[in-house]
Amino acid sequence: MDIAPELTERFKTDLAQLWPSIANVDAKLGLAVSGGGDSLALLRLANAALPGRVEAATVDHQLRPESAHEALQVAEFCRSIGVPHQTFEVLVEQGNLQDRARAARYEALAKWCESRGLGALVTAHQMDDQAETLLMRLNRGSGLAGLASIRASGAVPGSAVLLLRPLLSWRRAELAHLVERAGWKAVSDPSNEDLAFDRIRIRKQLEGADWLDVENIARSARLLAEANDFVEEQLSACWNANVDVRDGKLRYYPGKSRFMNIEMLKQIFMRMGAVGSRTELARLADRLWAGENGSLGGVLAKPARDDRGPGFEGRCWTFAAEPARRTN
Repeated sequence: MDIAPELTERFKTDLAQLWPSIANVDAKLGLAVSGGGDSLALLRLANAALPGRVEAATVDHQLRPESAHEALQVAEFCRSIGVPHQTFEVLVEQGNLQDRARAARYEALAKWCESRGLGALVTAHQMDDQAETLLMRLNRGSGLAGLASIRASGAVPGSAVLLLRPLLSWRRAELAHLVERAGWKAVSDPSNEDLAFDRIRIRKQLEGADWLDVENIARSARLLAEANDFVEEQLSACWNANVDVRDGKLRYYPGKSRFMNIEMLKQIFMRMGAVGSRTELARLADRLWAGENGSLGGVLAKPARDDRGPGFEGRCWTFAAEPARRTN
């Protein structure tokens, strides 16, 4: 059954906000289609909005006996609507299964997009995913960058391939309805019922709490993303205005904002190849503000006085590699 024109237009509008190349009739998109309800809805919507301009790929992680058959099922759905399709088998290394599988999947999809000359990779993350991610990260005590949650656009991890998520304003239920109307049967992944995963526990709680508004939770994630972008701009401006290198030492002229000072220490330590948690860097910033030396991760930090700098009340903090300790 065809998709209602208003839904096709809605998807096309959402996509156009993320992908200016939509106006170029020669530009094509790559779709990540797992066979789940969300990705099958993406397949239908993208093909209706951009006929002849999409290709699809399925990554078989080979973690379940059914996965090869599910990839064949996706290939058949694509064939039925005239969308080119490829399946890629990947091996997932031992460790955090979900993280390793995601990394292997993105690596395969990025190479596919590059080899096919596709303008971007599109995934089917939707509004319910966004709300779940925000609540999951809140529960973990994430900072602003983490709470920004799922971005509508970016780059495929580890590559320069453009990554688009045009379904973040769509609910899981309405996408499932699109698949049902086509008479397609979505893949049922048992991991989506496994309460060992944080996301699934959050999902079950959301389903049972009708007083929680998923749209408002997702809206908060968008606002947090905007706030994080603003903070990143301010950090960049602060670095350019208040950091320099003199006498073999990196110098930072701190301001009144403790948050900004801690974030600048994070950047300084990264530039120096040193490691420190945010809690450790916060303690170091407090010591420096109090006029005390501090060392962390092989970096020696000292407060100084430099009225030539742009800092607050002539304050200046210097950073250098900590001298090697003598041994007898």
